[in-house]
Amino acid sequence: MESLLPDETDIRELRAGRTVLAILTIDDDTQLFRGNRNNFIDIIRVGQGMGFIVYVVTVKNLLLTRSNLNGYVYNEESESWLPRLLPFPDIIYNRIPQREDEMLPAVKQKIAACQKHPRVRLFNPSFFNKWEMFEWLRDSKSTKPFIPTTRKLMSLSSLGQMMDKYSFIYLKPESGKAGKGIMTIKFQAARELPYRLKIQERKKSSTYSCSSITKLWTRIQKESAGEAYIAQQGIKLASFNDRHYDLRVLVQKNSRGQWDITGIGARIAGSSSITTHVPRGGMIEDPEKLLVYTFNEDNARKLLLKAKATAILIAKQIERASKQLLGEMSMDLGIDSEGSIWFFEANSKPMKFDEPHIRQKSLERIFHYSSYLARKKTSTAGGM
Repeated sequence: MESLLPDETDIRELRAGRTVLAILTIDDDTQLFRGNRNNFIDIIRVGQGMGFIVYVVTVKNLLLTRSNLNGYVYNEESESWLPRLLPFPDIIYNRIPQREDEMLPAVKQKIAACQKHPRVRLFNPSFFNKWEMFEWLRDSKSTKPFIPTTRKLMSLSSLGQMMDKYSFIYLKPESGKAGKGIMTIKFQAARELPYRLKIQERKKSSTYSCSSITKLWTRIQKESAGEAYIAQQGIKLASFNDRHYDLRVLVQKNSRGQWDITGIGARIAGSSSITTHVPRGGMIEDPEKLLVYTFNEDNARKLLLKAKATAILIAKQIERASKQLLGEMSMDLGIDSEGSIWFFEANSKPMKFDEPHIRQKSLERIFHYSSYLARKKTSTAGGM
């Protein structure tokens, strides 16, 4: 990689018609910048192999009036990040790692400025808010059937209304990710303590039983610590060896700028975990194997095709309703024991997929879509 970006190379000569992609993150006082460094290295390697100039830039160094920017490149020999003066990017790939970082006024202003800037295309400008996302999907006739009943958890009465309708519900933080902060409630009238609250911890869950909904609400308030939550209809998911599973779908735009399925995996919940997320005890499995086990071979094939079509439909609606330029998202879809498909989650900053074939394709797709954006930008500029 170092050979592509030597100090003495003239920047115009370095560029020589190549598309430039900058991975956007924020500064860090102790380690130059924040974010998943291994992911950044993978992105840079694949992009360079495809003929791009790729580097990491921080919000502070992304100066929109400059021709060249201070960025960071990875030196393979020393296994270290080095500062370099690099060409202004055509494409900005937003990988600011935390919601809190993205909400900083300076960061919001810079992203807004990028979105208006004629020289650059920035995609996936922000994390999704769960409540907004469910509203977007409920607003469309094509996606509404896949959405579990979802309400804002505002008060004891709003919880009571959900419990009147459903004996099993999920509570999810509006701004959570990777299963953090999720709780479930089950109501079993025959029990002395009929309300059972399960709280997801690092790799297991804790359970509390309550005699009344008032006591349950007090416990929930303590656990949520003032964070905004949604309440969602619980779905009885298909299971494998008594553990429920869901599908993890990666949807990205291709070289024609169209949404496409990059890959689909499956995650089985850990033995004492609410969620199927791997960091919380979940296991990776082949989706076809699980679906064949539950539904038989013919139905499994049909369900996989339906899941892929549903994911594309949802991605299109999220982009349309958000009014943002999006290039990728990961998605959690559930299949219940009757074979119905349900949407649970979409993430605008997908984590690395562990399946090698999905991982490799996902990296290439970033640059397929970036090539499309660069071509579109050039043709638009030429037509003005």
